[in-house]
Parts: sequence; structure tokens; C-alpha cells
Amino acid sequence: MRILVIGGGASGMMAALTAAEQTDHQVTVLERQARVGRKLAATGNGRCNLTNQSASPACYHGGRADFVRLVLDAFPVPDTLSFFRNLGLLTVTEPSGRVYPFSDQAGSVVDVLRLAMEQRGIVLEAGCEVSALTFRDGAFFAETNLRRFAADRVIVACGGIAGGKLGGTGSGYALLRSFGHRCTKLYPALVQLKTDPQWVRSLKGVRAEAAVRLMQNNILLADSRGEVQFTEYGVSGPAVFEISRAASVSGTGQTVILDLLPPMEESELAEFLHARAQQFPTLTLENFLTGILQNRLGRTVLRACGFTLDKTAAVLHRQDFRAIAAKIKAFDLPVQGTMGMDQAQVTAGGIETNGFNPETLESRLRPGLYACGEVLDVDGDCGGFNLQWAWSSGHLAGQLKGTHHDSNS
Repeated sequence: MRILVIGGGASGMMAALTAAEQTDHQVTVLERQARVGRKLAATGNGRCNLTNQSASPACYHGGRADFVRLVLDAFPVPDTLSFFRNLGLLTVTEPSGRVYPFSDQAGSVVDVLRLAMEQRGIVLEAGCEVSALTFRDGAFFAETNLRRFAADRVIVACGGIAGGKLGGTGSGYALLRSFGHRCTKLYPALVQLKTDPQWVRSLKGVRAEAAVRLMQNNILLADSRGEVQFTEYGVSGPAVFEISRAASVSGTGQTVILDLLPPMEESELAEFLHARAQQFPTLTLENFLTGILQNRLGRTVLRACGFTLDKTAAVLHRQDFRAIAAKIKAFDLPVQGTMGMDQAQVTAGGIETNGFNPETLESRLRPGLYACGEVLDVDGDCGGFNLQWAWSSGHLAGQLKGTHHDSNS
């Protein structure tokens, strides 16, 4: 049986390897870039957070929870780890539940998949972009820039439009739309936030452990905790990525609020600052928060409170300590939007999942047509959840279970 997999990313390679387990399958992967797994090789800052021990439907958005649950249950995290171990990849699990290759190199993940594809006789057509997909006379036909490919089954694994510089493309949406499938509105997710630049510009490159809240009209949209990185345009880092989906889809009037000292209560911090000023009355405000916050961050907090840094601690009053403590516990930055799809790691939204059978990932509109990975309306939290979706959905689609009627209905 001739099997076409359109897309050589994480879900596409998994689908191809799964399909190739059946010896009567001739599997061909059509990848529009010069090599497979380019986006995968860049994930996790080049380390590749390939899954998370805590993966569950609660970690996903978009597609219905029951849809996600059925797919994850069919190929859960232990199966994923066993699959990669069988390919020769050793992994390490961090206390957070995040799983990385022991080599700490994303290239190791790409390489074991690529080598396995070669060993199983999967044909890779790189630099091959599919412009149209049709079905007639009992077969699928993929029109490409190289030639026309015919197949008995097709798996669309083109990914989303996020990360265009690494291969993000909207082609999968168009191919599935041509069979009647509908696509939701698309948003960038796991992406940096743009904020009012007044305070962040001077903090470019500074990192801080913080508790993060995303607010809109006094309503909490999302919260997280972890590393925040300041940029010239706003904030980035894992804790920001965690709330970025909510920021992306929720419109205007948002504020991101950073608790820059989560372990300490505001009243305790105010008393600590008061005692510090009494002990070091001649200390200039430029250095007043040294030892509490990163130096540039401490100075910025004091400026945001309206203080001149050449004054000494002796000029501070009780209300000043309370104001500084309050600003440290709630360093607020008006959100001006998110960075675009090119900077995003994941696309929020995609092809509506109700058009696919969650037990097979076969199209309900065109039997023999499957979809997996980011092209579907499923996106996960930061921390390896999106790659677990790629492995689980790719494995399920690659089994090619379903009805396979040859009618045009």
C-alpha cells in the first residue's frame, strides 16, 4: 500500500515510522525543506524538551479535552520513552517532569528518527512542496514542485504557521480545507510579550525568577512561575511563554504583573527594607536593593517608584518602604500585544478536531485521509507537551486504522 506523509517534522516522522512497521506499506515523506526535523532541532533552545511526565488533557488547549485524551491514551508518555529508547536515544527526566535527551542536544532526537527512517526503507523527498491534494478513482494525488505522487493513504503532518523561519507553513490548512475541513482563527502561542518599553528597555538581558500574573479588567487570565527574561520590547522566558496563549487570544487592555520576590510576603519585605535603611542610612538608593534583586532590576524598580537614585536611604520613610515592597511584589507592565508568528514556538488554533475520528485521526469527510500534530486545533503548555502531542498523534495516525471507503462521500 502506498502511504504519503506530508511533512517531515516531529509528528510526520513518527507517523512515517509507525506506518512503515507494516511490511506491505511503501512509505514516502514529502518535506518542503532541505532536511527533516529542522524545527524539532531548535526546540528547547537546542536541547529538545521531547516530552513531560505530567502530560494530560489539562495541559492542552483548543481541541476538545476528550479528543486529546483519547489520542494521548493511545500512546502515552511511557510508550514515547520506550519508543525512543528502542531507537537508541537515552533520556533524562528533570524534577519538573521535563524530559530531555541525555546528550542535551536536540540533534540527537532528529538523528535517531532520521536514521530509523533510513533503516526502515522510508523514502524521503526533501525540497518537495505540496501545492494540491486531490482524490479520484480510489487514489490520492499530491501535486508538488517535483512531480505528482499517488497514494492509497495520506497523512497530513505539515505543522502550523508558527516559526516560519524554521519551516512553519500554512500549507496543511489549505490541503485539509480542500477536502471540506474548517480551520479556526490562528494565534501565536509560546511567544514573547510586547509591553510598554519604559522600564523594560534598560533591563534587556536581565533574568529573574518570578511569579507572573496576566490581568485584564481586574480579572486573572493566566498565571505561572519561573524564569522571566527582559527584552528591549517586553518580556520573554518560560514563565511568560506559559501565559502567552491567554495574552494572544484575549484582546487588549491586559497587564502582566511580576512578583519579583515570591518567597517573601509584602509586609515582611517592607520591614526588611526599613531595617536595611536603619542599618545603612548613607547607602545610596542606587545600591539599596543590592543583594535583593539583580542590580539593574533593583534600580529600575526604584525609578518606577519615583525615586532619584543619588539620594541616600536616610531620606526614606515608612510609606516609601511599603511602596518599594509593593512594586517588587507587583511590578506591572501594560501589555501591547505578543510577538508575531515567526517568533512563536506553537500555533494556537488549527483544523477543527470534530472533523476527525479521535480513535484513528482519520478524516470524517474523506476516508483514507489523516492528520496529526500542530496542523490540528490542539496546542499544549510550555514544557514538552506539544512534542508529546506530536508523538501521540503521529503514532495514532500512522497506524492507518479506519474505514477507508473508496466512495467520494
